[in-house]
Amino acid sequence: MLEDYFNGFKMRFSTESYTTDWINLEVGIAMGCTVSPILFVLAMEVILRAVEGSVSPEDLRGGCIMPPLKAFVDDITILCSKKNETRRMLNRLDALMNWNRMSFKPKKFRSVSIRKGKVDEYVCYR
Repeated sequence: MLEDYFNGFKMRFSTESYTTDWINLEVGIAMGCTVSPILFVLAMEVILRAVEGSVSPEDLRGGCIMPPLKAFVDDITILCSKKNETRRMLNRLDALMNWNRMSFKPKKFRSVSIRKGKVDEYVCYR
């Protein structure tokens, strides 16, 4: 039912003086559609839980445990102490996003590596 609904989803925009033709919505969330944001959040939750389980949380000592993944809607932060764990999480995120026919925006991607309290300029994830 959902596939039929979204496969035929069309939208148009209006201003005071102009209305566009109907266009197929191929990507993104339909503005004004109540089910689209809910489905997006559900899909992201499944992806994040699957990825988070691939790496152990960080023990920050003193009983403080930091989960390897922090997220708010589509903003994701990965916190790992090992390069190979970070790479594994990025690869898993990418695979699951592709599986869901979703994609990251490379222009919005940022990475920072911190070693011994200082930014390490030599480690970059792409």
